[in-house]
Amino acid sequence: MPNGSSITQFLLLAFADTRELQLLHFWLFLGIYLAALLGNGLVITAIACDHRLHTPMYFFLLNLSILDLGSISTTLPKAMANSLWNTRAISYWGCAAQVFLLVFLIGAEYSILTIMSYDRYVAICKPLHYGTLLGSRACVHMAAAAWGSAFLNALLHTASTFTIPLCQGNGIDQFFCEIPLLLKLSCSGSNLNEVGLIVISSFLIFSCFVSIVYSYVQIFRAVLRIPSEQGRHKAFSTCLPHLAVVSLFISTLMFAYLKPPSISFRFLDLVFPFLYSVWSPAVNPLIYSMRNTELKGSLKKLNLREFLQKQ
Repeated sequence: MPNGSSITQFLLLAFADTRELQLLHFWLFLGIYLAALLGNGLVITAIACDHRLHTPMYFFLLNLSILDLGSISTTLPKAMANSLWNTRAISYWGCAAQVFLLVFLIGAEYSILTIMSYDRYVAICKPLHYGTLLGSRACVHMAAAAWGSAFLNALLHTASTFTIPLCQGNGIDQFFCEIPLLLKLSCSGSNLNEVGLIVISSFLIFSCFVSIVYSYVQIFRAVLRIPSEQGRHKAFSTCLPHLAVVSLFISTLMFAYLKPPSISFRFLDLVFPFLYSVWSPAVNPLIYSMRNTELKGSLKKLNLREFLQKQ
């Protein structure tokens, strides 16, 4: 292949060679996808319909659920279709769209998680200033900044990646299109523009990570100073779900993209992208609703309302 313009499609990783295992993968992915749709859909509906949940914390949780729905819908349906129809192909523009959407949605989710840690920091460490620092206008501006910066970042990365010449074949050793794997197909092996973007993105990612760590260090210091055990338990119950989601998301993302090239195990190279792109969006609603009495109460009322309307 002389250059990228001659490539009309890419070949994604096949999970299995036998038809039975391909169908098993399809039904497994379908179950995970439906669970993600149901869980995130219920969270979005509950927050949108219950005026008691119209607070900054739930506003950002609403954004997170929308992003989770988008990220899992970017990767899983194509993998399911390939398993069902016994193919590995994805079109050139389909691959470009997948890269753009995934970088956009994951970048926005990382920013939203950073903002959510700031929300918990202000709520616990500066409760008297909560209404001032996190008013409705400030929340909208922060969410818009997260979405807008992620969109610009994804646009630059996608344009940089898909303008380089490709001459190392068209096989991608993953079930969705990833920038590092596409760069391996380039003629030169690296691209200065993309390397520069990666350096800038890494700096921003590290800044967000430091912000999250700082917020939770201050949160735990403040919580441990609360005299009553009930007060500490209530404070921890609002922070632990977010901390669990952040830990799962960041740890899998960092291992997938920041590990040294010398550390390469085929099984782990498949598992960690699966965890941040599929498993995390599917289990996030469960993690957030497990210890959240307000959200669980809203979901129960929502189910009761639907039941009464059917009668």
